[in-house]
Amino acid sequence: MKVTLYTIIALIAFAANSLLCRMALAEGYIDPWNFTVIRLLGGAVCLAIIMTVHQQRLQRQSVLNENTNVNAVSKDAILKDKGSWISSVSLVVYALCFSLAYVELETGTGALILFAAVQFTMIGWGIYQKERLSKVQWAALLIAFAGFVYLMLPSAAVPSLFGAVIMALSGISWGVYSIRGKSCISSVRATGFNFIRSLVAIPLLFLAGMNYFAEMSMEGILLAGVSGAITSGVGYSLWYVAMPLLKSTQAAVVQFCVPILAAIAGVLFLSEQLTLRFIIASVVILGAVLIFVLNKKEPLS
Repeated sequence: MKVTLYTIIALIAFAANSLLCRMALAEGYIDPWNFTVIRLLGGAVCLAIIMTVHQQRLQRQSVLNENTNVNAVSKDAILKDKGSWISSVSLVVYALCFSLAYVELETGTGALILFAAVQFTMIGWGIYQKERLSKVQWAALLIAFAGFVYLMLPSAAVPSLFGAVIMALSGISWGVYSIRGKSCISSVRATGFNFIRSLVAIPLLFLAGMNYFAEMSMEGILLAGVSGAITSGVGYSLWYVAMPLLKSTQAAVVQFCVPILAAIAGVLFLSEQLTLRFIIASVVILGAVLIFVLNKKEPLS
């Protein structure tokens, strides 16, 4: 139940992130460079506050349980979890490339490239790590991807080379960032320090976006801030709770649900149309994902 709950909440956060990005960039409220800057800053500030509160709670628990060695060891292990530079670089590359590609590509085209790259990265890593898939799981994976293509194809177009490359790079980076979460002990601290390290890139991103500074609106700043603090900062922390409990292949496949959740949010909050194609694709994708997650791998012969 724990892994299911945190996974679902994290996927909802990813979908909300997609919605916020679409509202901010597609409407021209802000440019991709400054959106990324504010997003990273928002995540770092929010998680720094949460980490401070969390550390104070750990210290109070340590005083109450000072005679319990297990708690002391657990606390030390948690405090040593400070993410990594590899994860931070992956986070920056993902966030920046996603924003830049979003204004270069049609929604369907961008989603197809992004999720193909994520699936290739995470499933490829899972297979490399000896995660064996059953024939039923392979079939479910192909059906889920076919349903995803069916959903996104009407809004897809021939992509620009630049847009396609940077969206693929964004997907690979997100795959790497997700995989790195499998070894984290404290999801909040790992995510928090990853965001804090990402601030090293802020000056370069800010300089790149200076020409657009005057064009930022308050709506764009608020959308980027919420994206960073809530749907990225808190959402990625919850994803890092789920990742150690999921196989890389499972974590990859469940992300096919994100476009469906994003489309539902679009219907609810942006008055977008609910189509028969969406209903059919949703049933196919969700059914295939459920079969994949519940099915067991084939026994070794």
